[in-house]
Amino acid sequence: MDTASLQGLIKTLFYILLFYYLFKFLMRLLAPYLVQQMAKKAEEHIKKQFDQQQQNYHTHNQNQTQTESKKATPKPTKQVGEYIDFEEVE
Repeated sequence: MDTASLQGLIKTLFYILLFYYLFKFLMRLLAPYLVQQMAKKAEEHIKKQFDQQQQNYHTHNQNQTQTESKKATPKPTKQVGEYIDFEEVE
């Protein structure tokens, strides 16, 4: 059975610090690239949503225009009675 030694502790701390600084260095190099890729992906997603909204808007307006043109000839409405304007008498 191995026992904990001072040499093993120092070796472990060295590896942890080495990994930490290596990770920190690589992030400084890779972070701009990663952020750029994320921004590009977000831009494409937003553009796709915008195009879908525009397409839906134009389709809705075309359908509305077609129904308005069909409703251009109004049907005669039934006259139930005539309008009487009452005046207040004091």
